[in-house]
Amino acid sequence: MSRTVIRGGLVITAADEVHADVLIEAGRVVALAAHDSEFTAGWSASAGRVIDAAGKYVIPGGVDAHTHMELPFGGTFASDTFETGSRAAAWGGTTTIIDFAVQSVGHSLREGLDTWHAKADAQCAIDYGFHMILADVNEDSLKEMDVLVEEGVTSFKLFMAYPGVFYSDDGKILRAMQRGAANGGLIMMHAENGIAIDVLVEQALAAGRTDPRYHGEVRHALLEAEATHRAIKLAQVAGSPLYVVHVSAEEALAELATARDKGLNVFGETCPQYLFLSTDNLAEPDFEGSKYVCSTPLRPKEHQAALWRGLRTNDLQVVSTDHCPFCFSGQKELGRGDFSKIPNGLPGVENRMDLLHQAVVDGHISRRRWIEIAAATPARMFGLYPRKGTIAPGADADIVIYDPHAEQVISAETHHMNVDYSAYEGKRVTGQVETVLSRGEPVIDGKAFVGRAGHGQYTPRGTCQYLI
Repeated sequence: MSRTVIRGGLVITAADEVHADVLIEAGRVVALAAHDSEFTAGWSASAGRVIDAAGKYVIPGGVDAHTHMELPFGGTFASDTFETGSRAAAWGGTTTIIDFAVQSVGHSLREGLDTWHAKADAQCAIDYGFHMILADVNEDSLKEMDVLVEEGVTSFKLFMAYPGVFYSDDGKILRAMQRGAANGGLIMMHAENGIAIDVLVEQALAAGRTDPRYHGEVRHALLEAEATHRAIKLAQVAGSPLYVVHVSAEEALAELATARDKGLNVFGETCPQYLFLSTDNLAEPDFEGSKYVCSTPLRPKEHQAALWRGLRTNDLQVVSTDHCPFCFSGQKELGRGDFSKIPNGLPGVENRMDLLHQAVVDGHISRRRWIEIAAATPARMFGLYPRKGTIAPGADADIVIYDPHAEQVISAETHHMNVDYSAYEGKRVTGQVETVLSRGEPVIDGKAFVGRAGHGQYTPRGTCQYLI
């Protein structure tokens, strides 16, 4: 039986920090014990691999619960495949992604899920699961939700945005929420008032306001807040938990906080772009602002303090990336002269763990909170815990050796995502991944990729473990 020992590091989980050695056998964590104790003295002698983690952090691999590999959008496709995107995730210390399978209007959930399995199977370097986008709520798709929950696809995303593409009206949303309340599925919501936004888009373009910065102006923060409020009330009526994705606006966060103060099962996710970028980036000249077009949009910098506060108070529970990359050349450029035609999405699956460690360095969050929002809580929220998201006996040995003192500059020249720019170009951060294990097998070793496409396994999920 293959045995790996990680020696001398500081093991950090959401619950604890302890100097300990970690014993791994057959892809699972078997034991933790104090370094050089009577328990660990014989571990190294019998190990096939010993990893020296002295002076380093030993942390659970990140769980990115919001990615879009190969997503068709705006007449093109997200530029990362499951192979390139999962490899980039590993470089950044993420060992599990949950991507979104898409139901097309007029088609079944099963067809959408099968399509995404065909894209991902035998391609991923790390483990993966799927959420299901509900684009066509009807009696058949509602019944299919029950079957998918039984099979381990336990979360369903609906859109209050994108009329004519993914949009569902309040009646369809209520029906899906009622079904989720009955079968245990967690409803995820893109909360923006898409009907009103389309009016503002039409008016902006008619007035000649075509630059990327207007993408942020027409997707007004109040329209995110209004939709968030409405989604919460619909969930209350249905008796359904609610997970609001990519929260960007202080006003939307206030709606979540109010609901949680009432004891409701309402949860929120934000993303690094809302914590580190702003409308200043959307306003960059020479169409450079198009690189930062995503939805919900970037907000003025003053919203960032509220989001950090929400992460500290647990009114926001998860930081995911919403990784949906489109190259500047040939893809973002589709929107020259019309911001509404810029494909919506940013690259970031490789940067999340480093950016959040920088938040530790900067004093925004603690080390344990870093692990909680990036690994433990997404694993609990989406039915993967304690197999994923922690370092404990019985857990998958998805483990990152992290150098908290290394310094790096984020750049498209050195990243591994299949996209021709970085949203964080030139940003200096402290901390870097050194070694990554996925189920005990090295994927990144000494800052070299040693994994392979097909190592990653599809991982069925249980229902939400985070309900109050």
